[in-house]
Amino acid sequence: MNKEGANIRKPKRGVSLYSYAGEYGVTMTLEDMLAEMNDIGARGIEILANSHIEGYPNPSSEWLENWDRLIAKYNIVPAEYGHWVDSRLYAGRHLTPEESLEMLERDFKLANRLGFTVLRTKLGVIDNELTPVENWREFIKMALPLAEKYNVIMCPEIHAPTLLKSKMVDDYIEFIEQMGTKHFGLNIDFGVFETQALPASEWGPDDFIMPPSEHSPVEDIIPLLPYVYCCHAKFVKMSDDFQEMTIPYEKIITTLREHNWDGYMVSEYEGPNKDVTGYASEQIRKQHVMMKRILGE
Repeated sequence: MNKEGANIRKPKRGVSLYSYAGEYGVTMTLEDMLAEMNDIGARGIEILANSHIEGYPNPSSEWLENWDRLIAKYNIVPAEYGHWVDSRLYAGRHLTPEESLEMLERDFKLANRLGFTVLRTKLGVIDNELTPVENWREFIKMALPLAEKYNVIMCPEIHAPTLLKSKMVDDYIEFIEQMGTKHFGLNIDFGVFETQALPASEWGPDDFIMPPSEHSPVEDIIPLLPYVYCCHAKFVKMSDDFQEMTIPYEKIITTLREHNWDGYMVSEYEGPNKDVTGYASEQIRKQHVMMKRILGE
């Protein structure tokens, strides 16, 4: 046993399969991605339901059995299930609360079957600041008993350009406190801490470049940590000496450790060359070298 003891609480490493978007179905299968995670010791997996579940929302029994087999074979933990309340499904109107609830229940059941308890629940937005649809409180309140039944936690993602000190985040925390619920929380995307943009010369002609935006200081996450169940370990580029070039990872992970946050940080690669064979995989491996060093693994 080390000096810190066996019960030390610290962040855990994982991968969002979104990171392999350029290779999934081209050079990599679901098993290939899980095997790679196992190889780098990243146990927590995030899937995007409509991208990674064959036949979603009604996968076959064969697909489900294969999922169970792969999770066991590669010692993977279902860390976060990405899904959407597709509020703008119909032209000219948002979904009603009842329609939204039906969509949520569908994913609660499937996430529960696959072994997930934390959900990255994307709510429909109404502007470029990612403000959620006006009726989100109504249908989330309606969904809380079902979330308890299926043992899942709905976590909207706090993503740039949203700041951690913002009305949106305040509204979410107020709702959690008013409801007294443990079935609604937050996912924090590390892109909110991005301090500098990657030079335009690093990007290819077909890359989508996020414009630089105001960022949150790392300290702003501290009062939110009791409500944070998973983090997107967003990164843009790793240097050859295993440093992320745009986001202050050392400070982020150190802060999480100092405050005993022990959820999963799932790698989310959103840099250049996503469609170049092997590039994203190499970047993820470099990121995990960095995270292991900071975590003392």
